[in-house]
Amino acid sequence: MTESLESRPDQQLFAPALGVPRRDGRLAGRRILVVGAGQRHTVDPVPSVGNGRAMSILFAREGAAVACADMDAGAAQDTVDLILREDGRAIPLQADVSDPAQISRMVAQAVAALGGLDGLVVNVGIGNQNRFGAETPEDWDRVQDINLRAPMFCAQEAAAVMPAGSAIVFVASTAAISPLSGLPAYETSKAALTALGRAVAFAGQPSGLRANVLAPGLIDTPMGRDASRARPSRAARPLPFGRQGTGWEVAHAALYLVSTESSYVNGQMLIVDGGLSIGAVRAAA
Repeated sequence: MTESLESRPDQQLFAPALGVPRRDGRLAGRRILVVGAGQRHTVDPVPSVGNGRAMSILFAREGAAVACADMDAGAAQDTVDLILREDGRAIPLQADVSDPAQISRMVAQAVAALGGLDGLVVNVGIGNQNRFGAETPEDWDRVQDINLRAPMFCAQEAAAVMPAGSAIVFVASTAAISPLSGLPAYETSKAALTALGRAVAFAGQPSGLRANVLAPGLIDTPMGRDASRARPSRAARPLPFGRQGTGWEVAHAALYLVSTESSYVNGQMLIVDGGLSIGAVRAAA
């Protein structure tokens, strides 16, 4: 292949797609904003790693400069500190993505601090415990605002400044394809997020921008543990490989989608659930 074929970001054509050996990190030179890079405080003496924190650390290990954004400034700083201990490059940002004005500020700060933006991962989401028949307009709107409206405006703000060859990853859930949680506000917001991913992919293709959706299943994160404490049946069922997934497994899937290795993957949903959604489960040993 010629050198010219290795430099066509408008076609999402990069060295990995051409089989060119790499001698640097998988995200070398990339500038990535992770929204939801912190994680909640937990009662567990040895906390598990959250998806956003695992992604941020892994991206930095692979050579990216990472803007770690979170509503909790302390949580964002904790993630940055972990990256800096490994001599990675990262900066903390604080933003409440329920406020579109703060989204605009967050993206502008990331671009200024990193010198541009090649990747965006939107890892935000809330739920409520309202089942069908007990939903309220206020609770419904709150879930939709955080789980759907906020990712939309994060993507819109970032896409306006991202160059050709950039990638966006939305973090949804297998609740997008299953009603078994019994929580319609959460399930519909995540299902709609997959449609948003397709819409952004379709709109971004002419300018060389990709967008995909990551759908984790039952993952052993601080949020997941809190959900299991509130609803013990969540983790008591048989699971794929007899266990929940880890935040690192979600992070590696996100790494693929945000990197140039997935240059011809666009508008898709990648399920990371060990096979739970197809019934591939077994009891814990």
